[in-house]
Amino acid sequence: MNTRNTYRMWNIFGLLAVLAANALAQFLPLNNKTTAELSDKHPVLITPAGYAFSIWSLIYVLLIGFVIYQLGTRSGASAKNIGPWFFVSCLFNVAWIFAWHYEYVTTSVFIMIALLLSLIIVYQKIRSASSSPSTGERLWVRLPFSLYLGWISVASIVNITIGLSNAGWERFGLSEVTWTIVLLIIAFVLALIIGSVYRDSFYVLVFVWAFVAIALKQKDYTDIYTTAMVGAIFLGIFAIYVLLRRRKPSKW
Repeated sequence: MNTRNTYRMWNIFGLLAVLAANALAQFLPLNNKTTAELSDKHPVLITPAGYAFSIWSLIYVLLIGFVIYQLGTRSGASAKNIGPWFFVSCLFNVAWIFAWHYEYVTTSVFIMIALLLSLIIVYQKIRSASSSPSTGERLWVRLPFSLYLGWISVASIVNITIGLSNAGWERFGLSEVTWTIVLLIIAFVLALIIGSVYRDSFYVLVFVWAFVAIALKQKDYTDIYTTAMVGAIFLGIFAIYVLLRRRKPSKW
C-alpha cells in the first residue's frame, strides 16, 4: 500500500463521525436546539437564507463519494496526496458542531478557523498533486473539496461576524449595513482570487449561491440586497468564464 494513502480508513471513520454529529444536531437535537434555531438566536446581516444550508447535503454526498473513491487502487495522486488532513478537518467539523450547539460562540470561531485552515491544506495538496487529473479525480476529489472549502469560507465569515458581534465589537464605528457590505466585498474578492489562481469555477459558484441567499434573507436592506445580487451576477459570469477557459488541459 502506498504510504501516502494509509489514512483512507481514517477518512471513512472521520466522515462517519461528522455525519453522526450532524444527525445528532438535527434530530436529537444537541442541547435541545437545532442549528437553525441557534443561527436565528445570533442574527447578523451577512447570514444567508435558511435554504442555503441545504448545500451541506450535496457536500456530504460528494464526500461520501470521495471516501469510497479513495479506497480504490486507481484513486489517483490527488486522493493519496491529502494525507491525514481530511481526517483532521473531520475532527474540527465535529468539534464545531458541539461548540456551536452548546453556545460556546467564541470557541466555535476558533474551531471554524482551524477547520478552514485544514481544508485549505487539503485543497492545496489536491491541486498540487496532478496537473492532469483523471475524470474520477475531478468528480470525486476536486469537486467535493471545491464546494466544501467554498462553503466553509462563507461560513467562516459569518461565524467570525457572530463572534465579534457577541463580543460587543463596534465594527470600526461603521453601521451594521455598511460593515455587511464591506464583508460582501471581501468575500467577492476572495472568490475572484481563488477562482482565478486555481481556475476553480465551482468554488466561485458556492459564493454565487451564498450571495443570492444573503440578498433574499436581507431584502429589507436595499443596499445589502443590491450589493449581494450584483456580486452574485458578476461572480456567476466569472464562474462561466473560468469554466470555459481552455488554455490548459485541466480547468478544475
